[in-house]
Parts: sequence; C-alpha cells; structure tokens
Amino acid sequence: MSPIQLWKFIATIYVLIFLTACQTVPIERKPQPASAFDLDTLYAEQSLIGTTPQQPSWSTDGQQVAFLWNDAGYTFRDVWSYSVTTGEKHRLTHLAEHKNKQGWHPGISEVVWLDAAKIAYVLDGKLYFQQADNEPQQMESDKSRLRNLTVSPNGQYLAFTAEGSLWLRSTDMNATNESQLLIDRGQPKAYIESYAWSKDSQQLVFKLTNNSPLPERDIFYYADAALQKYQVQRAFPGEKTAEFKIGIVNINGQDSRYFDRPNTTDYIWDYALSTDGQSLMINSSDLLVKDHSVFVYDVHTAEHTLYYHEHDPKHLRPDWQVAWAPNDDGLIIMTDRDGYLHLYHQRSADSKAEALTHGNWEIASFEVDHNNEKIYFIGNKSHLAERQIYSVSMTGNDIKRISAAEPGSHQMSFSTDKQYITTLFSSDNKPLELYVINLNSMQTTQITDSPQPLFHQLPWANISYIEFNSHLDDTKLLGRLSLPANYTPNQRYPLIVGSVYSDSVQNQYGGRTSHPTWGFDQYLTAQGYIVLNVNVRGSWGQGRKHNQGLRYSYGVIDIEDLHSGVKHLVQTGYVDPERVGIWGSSYGGLMTMMSLFKKPGVYAAGIAGAPATNVAHAYPGQMWVMGEPSGDDQPERYQQQSALYHTSGLEDPLMIIHGTKDPVVLYSDTIAVVEKLIAEQKMFELVTLPGTSHGWDNEGNDVRLFSFKKMVEFFNRHLQSPF
Repeated sequence: MSPIQLWKFIATIYVLIFLTACQTVPIERKPQPASAFDLDTLYAEQSLIGTTPQQPSWSTDGQQVAFLWNDAGYTFRDVWSYSVTTGEKHRLTHLAEHKNKQGWHPGISEVVWLDAAKIAYVLDGKLYFQQADNEPQQMESDKSRLRNLTVSPNGQYLAFTAEGSLWLRSTDMNATNESQLLIDRGQPKAYIESYAWSKDSQQLVFKLTNNSPLPERDIFYYADAALQKYQVQRAFPGEKTAEFKIGIVNINGQDSRYFDRPNTTDYIWDYALSTDGQSLMINSSDLLVKDHSVFVYDVHTAEHTLYYHEHDPKHLRPDWQVAWAPNDDGLIIMTDRDGYLHLYHQRSADSKAEALTHGNWEIASFEVDHNNEKIYFIGNKSHLAERQIYSVSMTGNDIKRISAAEPGSHQMSFSTDKQYITTLFSSDNKPLELYVINLNSMQTTQITDSPQPLFHQLPWANISYIEFNSHLDDTKLLGRLSLPANYTPNQRYPLIVGSVYSDSVQNQYGGRTSHPTWGFDQYLTAQGYIVLNVNVRGSWGQGRKHNQGLRYSYGVIDIEDLHSGVKHLVQTGYVDPERVGIWGSSYGGLMTMMSLFKKPGVYAAGIAGAPATNVAHAYPGQMWVMGEPSGDDQPERYQQQSALYHTSGLEDPLMIIHGTKDPVVLYSDTIAVVEKLIAEQKMFELVTLPGTSHGWDNEGNDVRLFSFKKMVEFFNRHLQSPF
C-alpha cells in the first residue's frame, strides 16, 4: 500500500466513524419484563455462571487431580486439588486475592504434578514449583513465554517450551543444575509446537513448525491517538504456507534427528511413538485434506512405510485421529471412510482396517487404554447434539456408555493408572463443572460448583432441539431452539438466527463456546426473542455426505440451511416472519452478509461481525471448502462465495462490527465492501473497534459489553420486540 493509498484508507475510516456517530435514529422504547436481567449483570467481573474449571492434571500415583479454578467467580484461576481417597477439595495456591485487584487477569495457565506432594505451574509465562502449601519458588527466571509442561513417565524430568525451543530440567526443587536446551528452534519464525515422551522416559518426539515461508503483511490502524503498525505472517490461498517437521531427541540432548516426509507442507494431525519406542506414527494429509496418509517410521533407520491411505476429491473436514493399539498391535484409526467418523483397527500396513464401531452417528475423539486393552471415546451416539463418553473393546461391537444418563457434553482425561476419568461437563442448563468418574464403581462425583447464588434465581431460556428438512433437497437438519422462559404457545415471536456458524448445535452451556455469547443469547430470550442455531452443511456430527455439501458453497448452501430453519419456525407458528434477524462473526459474518444480499425480505435486520467478505483473502486452510485459487472456474468460484461481489442485493438493515487490528479477516476487506455499498447507495451501519483483533467479543469486557449493547439496540430498533 502506497503512502497516498494509506492516507485515503485512513480518511475513509474516519468519515465512516463520524457518520455512524452522528446518525440519529428514533428508538421505540418498549417496557421490559420485571424479571429481565441486564448485560452488565450477565458479564460482571464476578461471573454469574462462575469461573469454569480448566486443565485437570493427575498426580503420578493416580490419587489426586489438580485443576485451575476460582470458586468466587473471578477471572483469576488458582490451583486446586481433589483427592479420590478422601473426597476432599483443597486450594493449593492463593494468588487471586492480590491479582484480582489488578482487574481482568486469567490467572495460572498450566499445572502439573511433579510428585504426589509437589506441583509446577505457569503464571504470566513464568515457571513456579510449589511443595504442598509452602510458598512457591520461581524457576527459570531467565526465560519467557514458558508453556507446555509435561512430566516424564518416571517422574524425574519436566519438559517445557520457552521462546519456541524445547527444554528439560529435573523435577527436584533442590537440584542445582540448570535446565538443558534439548532442541533450539533454529530461527525466530520457527517454534516447537508440541512434543511427547517415550514410555521409558529416555526420548522425546516433537513437532517443529516453521513459519518462515509465510508472507509478512503490515496492518495499519489508529489506536491510542496514533497510527499503529501491526506486522503479521499471513498467507492467502495459493501463497506459500508453513513447513512441519517431526523429530526425536534423547534426554541428554544428543542424537536429535528428523524424519523425512514426502512433503513438509503437508499437515500433521497427530503423531506418536509405539510403547516399545521402536516405531513412530505420523498422521498427515495434503493442504486440501483430500489425501489422508498415515506413515510408520523405524525410529533407528528412519525408513518409513505408507501404513494407511485414502483419497477423496470431495473430502472436507480433517477430523482424523490415529493412535497405537494395545501392545503395539497395529493402529487405531478414526476416519469417516464409510460415511461417519468411526474407529478402525489395522494390524499392519498390508492388512485391512477392521471397523470397531459403526452406525449413523460420529466419534469426536478417543483414547486407548493400553492396560485394559480397550478404547474410550466421545461420541454423539445418544443424540446428535451430545458428546457422551463410551468404551469399546478391541473386538468391537460391545459399546458401553460410561458417562451418566444426563444429556450434555463431556471433555475427558484419564488418571495415570486409567482407574478414573476427569470430565469437564456442561449441558444447556448447567454451566461447565469438573467431575470424576470411578471406572470400577462407575460412580460420578461432582468436584466444583461454580455459579453464584443469583444464577439460580433468574428466568433462563428453555432450550430444546428441533428437526426439519432443507427446503431445497430435504436434507435432515437439526436446530438448537432457545425460547423465552415465559414463552406462550400460539403466539408469534421475533426470531434471532445466530450466532450462525458451523458446529453451532451442541448440548453444552452457551451452545457454541468459541465466543462468550451465552449471556447475549439469554438476554435476547429474556427480552422476548426466540434464538435459533442450525447445524449447517459442513458441520460435524451428521456424517460425510452432510458436511461435504458445503464444498465450493460458502454463502450458498449454508444460508439455505439457515433459511430452512426460519421457514420451519414460521410454518409451525413460533415466529413472526416480519421480525426475523440474523447475526454471526467471521464465517458467520460471511453467512449473515450473504443472507441479506441474496435473500432480501427474509431477514428484517442482520449484524455481521468481522465478516469474511473475500475468500481470496482467507487462510489457505479454507481451501478445504472453497478449493484452490486456480482452475477453469476461477475467479467465478471464489466470487460466488464472497460477499464482496453480491452487495447490490442489499435491501434490509445491516450493521458491520469489526476490529481494525484483525489479522484473520482484514479490516481492509470490510472497507472494500463499505466502498461498494456507498457507491451503490446502500444504507448500512459500521461499528469500528480500534485496535481490536478478530475475536472482538473476547478482548476485554468493555469492548464486549459495548458491542453487545449496540447489537441489542439495533435488533430492537428493527425487529420492534413488543415484549
């Protein structure tokens, strides 16, 4: 961008901000129900739903689990522990009282047990050791950005990454020797992304990501009364991407080596050493996720075998997972090769993969229990919107549900002896809490209780699930429906569709949790709106055919799925067709704009947050859906999926919310749309968030509340809720 172009760009921003600020629109004030709560209460510094527990970590003896939590509902998380022997919960660190005075601080970010009475944790990128209830001792004071703590299986070593490199130190607090650099990242734009211990604690296998090939882009924006420049490494489709390498190193830092792969830019989805340490598995695919390949290497010779391969030119989602089978008897492969994501056991490169599970449902993740020769997995066998815990033996066909009968979603982890499961569980009506499942007695114990007393006194939404068919091709679709607590049948309500996105229909507190919209949704229902989320094409859970329907169809088939949900609610008498709104952010912003541009009259108003308006500027990973930027159908294929080329269809009220520092969806792309709308004399509103990045509602409570309040005012003005 030349200096002249830069100043024209800045001047355009200021004119638009000024016009938006000066706009005066009469707002119809409606009486609010006596039971309504406000956004300030929902998003108060002391959280109404409490502080969610995080990072459960088991002690080496399997008798205690440490976790991060704040029992008072503030943002700072201290370390707590729970004993499966005594059933008692105990707070191990007491740092929140001091840090909370400094405002919104996330607290401790990681914790691991060094032994049965000693923990290590990370606070503000610094490492601390603590013995029982004693004062913490800072370690590695010369290092920054320290993270990824993992203790060796024998308990003698702590590995971690700092400033992109891999380090090792003794777990003994009194050890005088300094930490050891195992793998230097080599260059500033490379870093150790992950690593894993060998079972004998003598080696670590690691993944090195090198971002050097990525182009560098300058993002200019105004904030703090000055012009700012933010430089990011950011590739567009068709440009060079990162390189990925898998290596191995001994604990003495010697004999490190890398394993050659056919293409270093191919994705690595997971990797693992066999339990005997003789073989290495690498689960990978091409950039378009159309070729799925699993390689097995001889650790000593680095020779490799193509163990498993599948090619599908229409494949869309890289949900694959691979792990070693018990006793290193081949591999367990999770793939949707037969239509749905299921588990397969393949004993050798020459043998056939044998199905262990099957059915019209999907598995989200799994873990192998090598001690008892079984597999635990999370799946939606009970209901499409749920994530329950199950087990299956290596013979298959004997699936057993492990989690309790209560509907909802689990995130599981295991004690070292595989006698207990910790699960972070929530449902539509219950905020996320930590539970422990005893795998012998099958008893489930709730460890945390996070909500504040006021939580139990408020009129929360009634949430249910509805099935309906696509109005285009009768594809089965699922919707998550939030009704006002005082909902009256046979009365037509205003509807908000959103936050629209893929994977947005899940039975967990707040629905889609990538953005903190749980309170926003509840506020809307308390104001008399119905809120709808739809499991659009491209989403997980309904099989390969369902998700492949999104291929080459951003802003095409997905917005038809949304429209199908609107039609269903209108036809069944829930919704007033004249008072339907829609909103979403990022890809959801794309769907919002395309819905308004292509379907005038369906939505009375729409809000597009950080909207992806030009797929030619998406991350290369989006080529999974939209294809490469080449071919006889280009540029039409990309233009068909880009809101930038459909602005002429806008007839209904549109608000755009975007942060000027966004490296994911560039603010300049929003300006390109704005310029077209102005040239076409299409009316809209622009809310600019100076210095804010892509996750605009996750970057501080002031920005979140301001944005949500602007959105509520906009919807109320155009949908005229009478409640």
